[in-house]
Amino acid sequence: MSDVSARLQKLVIASGNAGKIVEFRDYFTQLGINLIPKPDDIDVEETGLTFMANAHLKAAQVAIATNEWAIADDSGLEIDALNGAPGVLSARYAETDQARIDRVLQELSNISNRDARYVCAIAIAAPDGEIFADAIGTCEGAIALAPVGQGGFGYDPIFFVTELQKTFGEVSLEVKAKISHRAKALLLLQSKLKTLL
Repeated sequence: MSDVSARLQKLVIASGNAGKIVEFRDYFTQLGINLIPKPDDIDVEETGLTFMANAHLKAAQVAIATNEWAIADDSGLEIDALNGAPGVLSARYAETDQARIDRVLQELSNISNRDARYVCAIAIAAPDGEIFADAIGTCEGAIALAPVGQGGFGYDPIFFVTELQKTFGEVSLEVKAKISHRAKALLLLQSKLKTLL
């Protein structure tokens, strides 16, 4: 693994989302790994049927395209009463965050079971596209009856976290970063990397 350790000093992140890049960077600096955003001209179509399949797909294709180690994630919301929807289509469930929230609330309008979870799958690929490590994290909660809070993004204002007794829209980024699905997946991945390196 010393060869891997010597070369795994930077990762291209398969995202153009500045906030996500910052979130990821915070977890990897302590490993001595520098994160850089992918080139704008690389766009990977998410055709996988699961979060992990999409994470693998994006990491592998960005790694091959840049000839660098790459990291990718795919995440979204699963709602039990909707048979796991919106799932991998979370970002495409409607045109805007507000429209996506409105659609979910409409679909649950006459349903008492509002159990849901955020899911995040992360994968790291070697320059040849081979998956080197992956991890998945979840954050359990429920869908609120109406949006609460202005923080976060996506479905955060309607995602009620039982242990906090608040929606993600009501909590600070620091609090969310400790218990979110992405935080849990990153910690698992970080643990794997420490073992490997």
